[in-house]
Amino acid sequence: LSSVPLQILFYINGIYYIFYFLATLAMIVYKSQVFSYPDDFLAPDLALLFIMAILEVLRLYFAFCFLRGSKGNLTEEEAPLGLSLVITVGSVILSVYFLVWQTYVLKADVIINAVLLFTYGLGSVLQVIAIAAFV
Repeated sequence: LSSVPLQILFYINGIYYIFYFLATLAMIVYKSQVFSYPDDFLAPDLALLFIMAILEVLRLYFAFCFLRGSKGNLTEEEAPLGLSLVITVGSVILSVYFLVWQTYVLKADVIINAVLLFTYGLGSVLQVIAIAAFV
C-alpha cells in the first residue's frame, strides 16, 4: 500500500531542500552585503532558516528514512506520516515567512519558495491519501 509517487516526492524534496537552504543562505548573505540589512533582522532571519532546516530533516525522517527505509510510507504506518504532516505545517509557515515577511524579498526568493510550497502542498495531499489507504 505504500505510495510510490509519495516516495519519489520525498526524495526530490530532500534534494530540493538542500538547494533551497544553500540558495536562501547565499541570498541572505548577499542582501546583508548589498542592501542596508538591519543587524536586528539578520540574526532572526538566519535563525529561522536553520530552524526550518531542522524541521525539514525531522519531517523527511518521519516520512522517509534515507538510511533504512524504516519509517512512514515504506512500512505503511500512519503515525510517522501523520507526524511528518504536522511538521509540514511549521515548514509551510516558515516558507511563507521567507516568501512574504523577511526583510528583503528578491524575485529569486519568490521563485524558490513557490516551488517549495508547491512540493509541500503536493506532498501533503499524497500523505493524506497514503494515510487513508493505510487505515
